[in-house]
Amino acid sequence: MPLADDPQVPDQPVAPAKEKFFYGGQAVIEGVMMRGPHHYAVAVRLPQTKEIVVDRGELRAGVYTQRFWKLPFVRGLALMAETLHLGMKSLIWSVNMNARSKDVEIGKREIAISLVTSAIFGLLLFIVLPLVATGFTVRRSNSFLFVFVEGLIRVGLILGYLSLIALLPDVRRVFQYHGAEHKVISCFEASDELTPERARRYSRLHPRCGTSFLLVVMIVAIFVFAPIGLPAWWVLVLTRILGVPLIAGISFELIKWAGRNRSRPWVKAIMYPGLQLQRLTTREPQLDQLEVSIKALKEVLALEGRETPEDRRVEVMA
Repeated sequence: MPLADDPQVPDQPVAPAKEKFFYGGQAVIEGVMMRGPHHYAVAVRLPQTKEIVVDRGELRAGVYTQRFWKLPFVRGLALMAETLHLGMKSLIWSVNMNARSKDVEIGKREIAISLVTSAIFGLLLFIVLPLVATGFTVRRSNSFLFVFVEGLIRVGLILGYLSLIALLPDVRRVFQYHGAEHKVISCFEASDELTPERARRYSRLHPRCGTSFLLVVMIVAIFVFAPIGLPAWWVLVLTRILGVPLIAGISFELIKWAGRNRSRPWVKAIMYPGLQLQRLTTREPQLDQLEVSIKALKEVLALEGRETPEDRRVEVMA
């Protein structure tokens, strides 16, 4: 569980041992997407009416249902596929909901152009630029040093990019919803009452966050790419792209192992940098943002036939 931001809040208990699926999600535009084992829900607060609207769905694709995608090292690929499929689907829906509330229409063409442009920009900034910059600073005779410096440059670029976009008001609100998602998940895993007032007591940092996963990916990449050596530049770029699935698979297993052993002090020390990196991608949410995140989680729990902490408490009292 995340460490509490408020030193007066005690360490929160971990999820019960019988909990085989850990609920999670992501921030979208003015809302949060929550995912269960078989269903998902996206809750968004419309900026004009302040109404919370919800999109619900069942996860039927093979990446969610077939046993193959749950195998070790393969489930890292499933995580990537889920981010591309469900994450982008939820994000696009939230964009359209906010646009319609302002009487603005965003078509599939505009969305496709935006996604392609973002992919090209990301490729140039985080793949090509680190390789070129390293080529000017490191001799190509030492492959490990080359890959190590390349990794450091890539980390620096990502940290700088996140710091800069966090200055934008709209991005800052997305980061607040990211914090709201973490707090609500922690509140649920602690079997606490799902209310904004209770959820805000929890940390906005969470060990299973994709931001921590990103840092592990960049470290694993150093050890995966070093044995390749230093072939031609076009081969270097190609290996960086084709190596992403392998690196994601290894990184996911490391994160999963660390999550199972996070009570050990030395594991906590290893996970600490990833948790601190989340301070760039999360902000303290407001109560109304926590309300939206709770709405998304409760919708998923209802679709899954799961009880809420309040339901469990009533059952015990009865």
